[in-house]
Amino acid sequence: MISGISASPGIVFGNALLFKEKKIKINKKKISKKNILKEIKKFLKARKKSVQQINEIKIQAEKKFGKKKASIFEGHILLLEDEELEKEIITLIQKKLICAEYAIEKIIQEQITTLEKIKDEYLKNRSIDIRDIGNRLLKNILNIKVIDLNNIKKKIILITNDLTPSQTAQMNLKNIIGFATNLGGKTSHTSIMARSLEIPAIVGIGDITKRVKNGDFLILDSINNKIIINPNKYLIKKLKIKKKIYLKQQKKLESLKNLSATTIDGKKIKIGSNIGNYNDVINSKKYGSESIGLYRTEFLFMGRDNFPTEEEQFQAYKSVAKKMKGKSIIIRTMDIGGDKNLSYMKFPKEDNPFLGWRAIRVSIDNINVLRDQLIAIFRASEFGKFKIMFPMIISMEEIIYLKKEIKKIKIELKKRKINFDKNIKLGVMIETPSSAIISKHLAKEVDFFSIGTNDLTQYTLAVDRGNENISKLYQTMSPSILYLIKKVINSSHKQKKWTGICGELASNKKYTSLLIGLGVDELSMSSISIPIIKNIIRKINFIKAKKLAKNVLKQSTIKKVKKLIKNFNKKEGLL
Repeated sequence: MISGISASPGIVFGNALLFKEKKIKINKKKISKKNILKEIKKFLKARKKSVQQINEIKIQAEKKFGKKKASIFEGHILLLEDEELEKEIITLIQKKLICAEYAIEKIIQEQITTLEKIKDEYLKNRSIDIRDIGNRLLKNILNIKVIDLNNIKKKIILITNDLTPSQTAQMNLKNIIGFATNLGGKTSHTSIMARSLEIPAIVGIGDITKRVKNGDFLILDSINNKIIINPNKYLIKKLKIKKKIYLKQQKKLESLKNLSATTIDGKKIKIGSNIGNYNDVINSKKYGSESIGLYRTEFLFMGRDNFPTEEEQFQAYKSVAKKMKGKSIIIRTMDIGGDKNLSYMKFPKEDNPFLGWRAIRVSIDNINVLRDQLIAIFRASEFGKFKIMFPMIISMEEIIYLKKEIKKIKIELKKRKINFDKNIKLGVMIETPSSAIISKHLAKEVDFFSIGTNDLTQYTLAVDRGNENISKLYQTMSPSILYLIKKVINSSHKQKKWTGICGELASNKKYTSLLIGLGVDELSMSSISIPIIKNIIRKINFIKAKKLAKNVLKQSTIKKVKKLIKNFNKKEGLL
């Protein structure tokens, strides 16, 4: 029995196919000066071929995943065509008199080593993308055939060291019924794609390729994070029953999609989806979302070589508005910085980028970019029910400044004789201790709050959530976090405003009863989590949940908090 990191849920049974790529052998002998031009031409020819291949993969990926997730291949192309990368490789060929493939290997490995030293998990996982690009370049320069996972002819569970985004995008989904890898994490592009494809996957196992042989019969149970090699008949029968129960539960949950998230004593909770693009809206409707609780607009700015124009943004927002047919859409302004930089924008080198130039700070310092975005949102508001939300707010001064800019934009739109929602609601994303502490003042200036529990936890506890050494300290059930959440909810309610939660805590079924008891008005999450959370809400007694929250807020330790919640959920039959 083997465990790793559950990347995408499900249970599958099948024979293993060990996918091992041959080690690329590099010629490290010196070249003569007369062959320098020949080697440079070899590199440029291989790069051109690689770009063509990735363009084809991007087209396949758009059909499977939609434009947002396929946009990572735009990023691959940008990296391949990067002038700095080209310059480094050519300079190495010229100065060190080495062949093109050796120069490529050295430069790519330097970039991978740099990224792997970074503690942040998201950035670490980007080294996979660099490796993917490097391997493709090397194979094309050495005329080694690039293996296409679309050609697998029989049903198998794929076992491999790692899967690159391009390999995942090419998988034959009729025959690859699940996969497991040595490497990878929950936030790697491969894991994100697996969840989109709804293909069971376990990653980050470490030595799966050594422990599994070709043809071994496997049970891949990514619900319970287990891989069983050559199980006996009893185990196969037991897991098949579990799979039936799981599928039955999923079907039952899907039947809730058109029902409201209302407690047994009549408290209605709004359930929304977190989205990044138009294709995510389609998914949100599939799972019964009532609104868009968080539209991450930064994806419009990523995977390209310039800022999107006002018109491009208007068309994107308008298409989402039309699809939502009058349902609420909370649109967050560009949240760039931290781990989300733009290739065409210069970012300063910072020791602590998450505490640096990011989100609303970038927008205020690039006011014309923000103005284009806000104008596009106002124009699209004619076609849907938009609310504007600003990220990473820490002061009243920021909100006062932003409201003045909005006032100017409204005057400009009137002069341009453009229709827009004159009463568009404004909100703040509460993700810093500062905004939570001054929430009673902020509530007088804005119409709603949405708590980003991921960052609020990180900043309040001074814990980098991507740092494995201190990951055990990242606890959303810390009394300090719960105190701030309650403070924010109370501040909004006193001003007859409302508060939602759009961080990962919103989709954690263990804590739904507590959040309802604390008085949260809206929960927004990945669409796939909606049926589970809706099902729990419909079993909750709001009066009892309020008593739970009151008792929880009296506790001094995380252990006591978790024990109270666990006992409540068990007693009420919620989990």
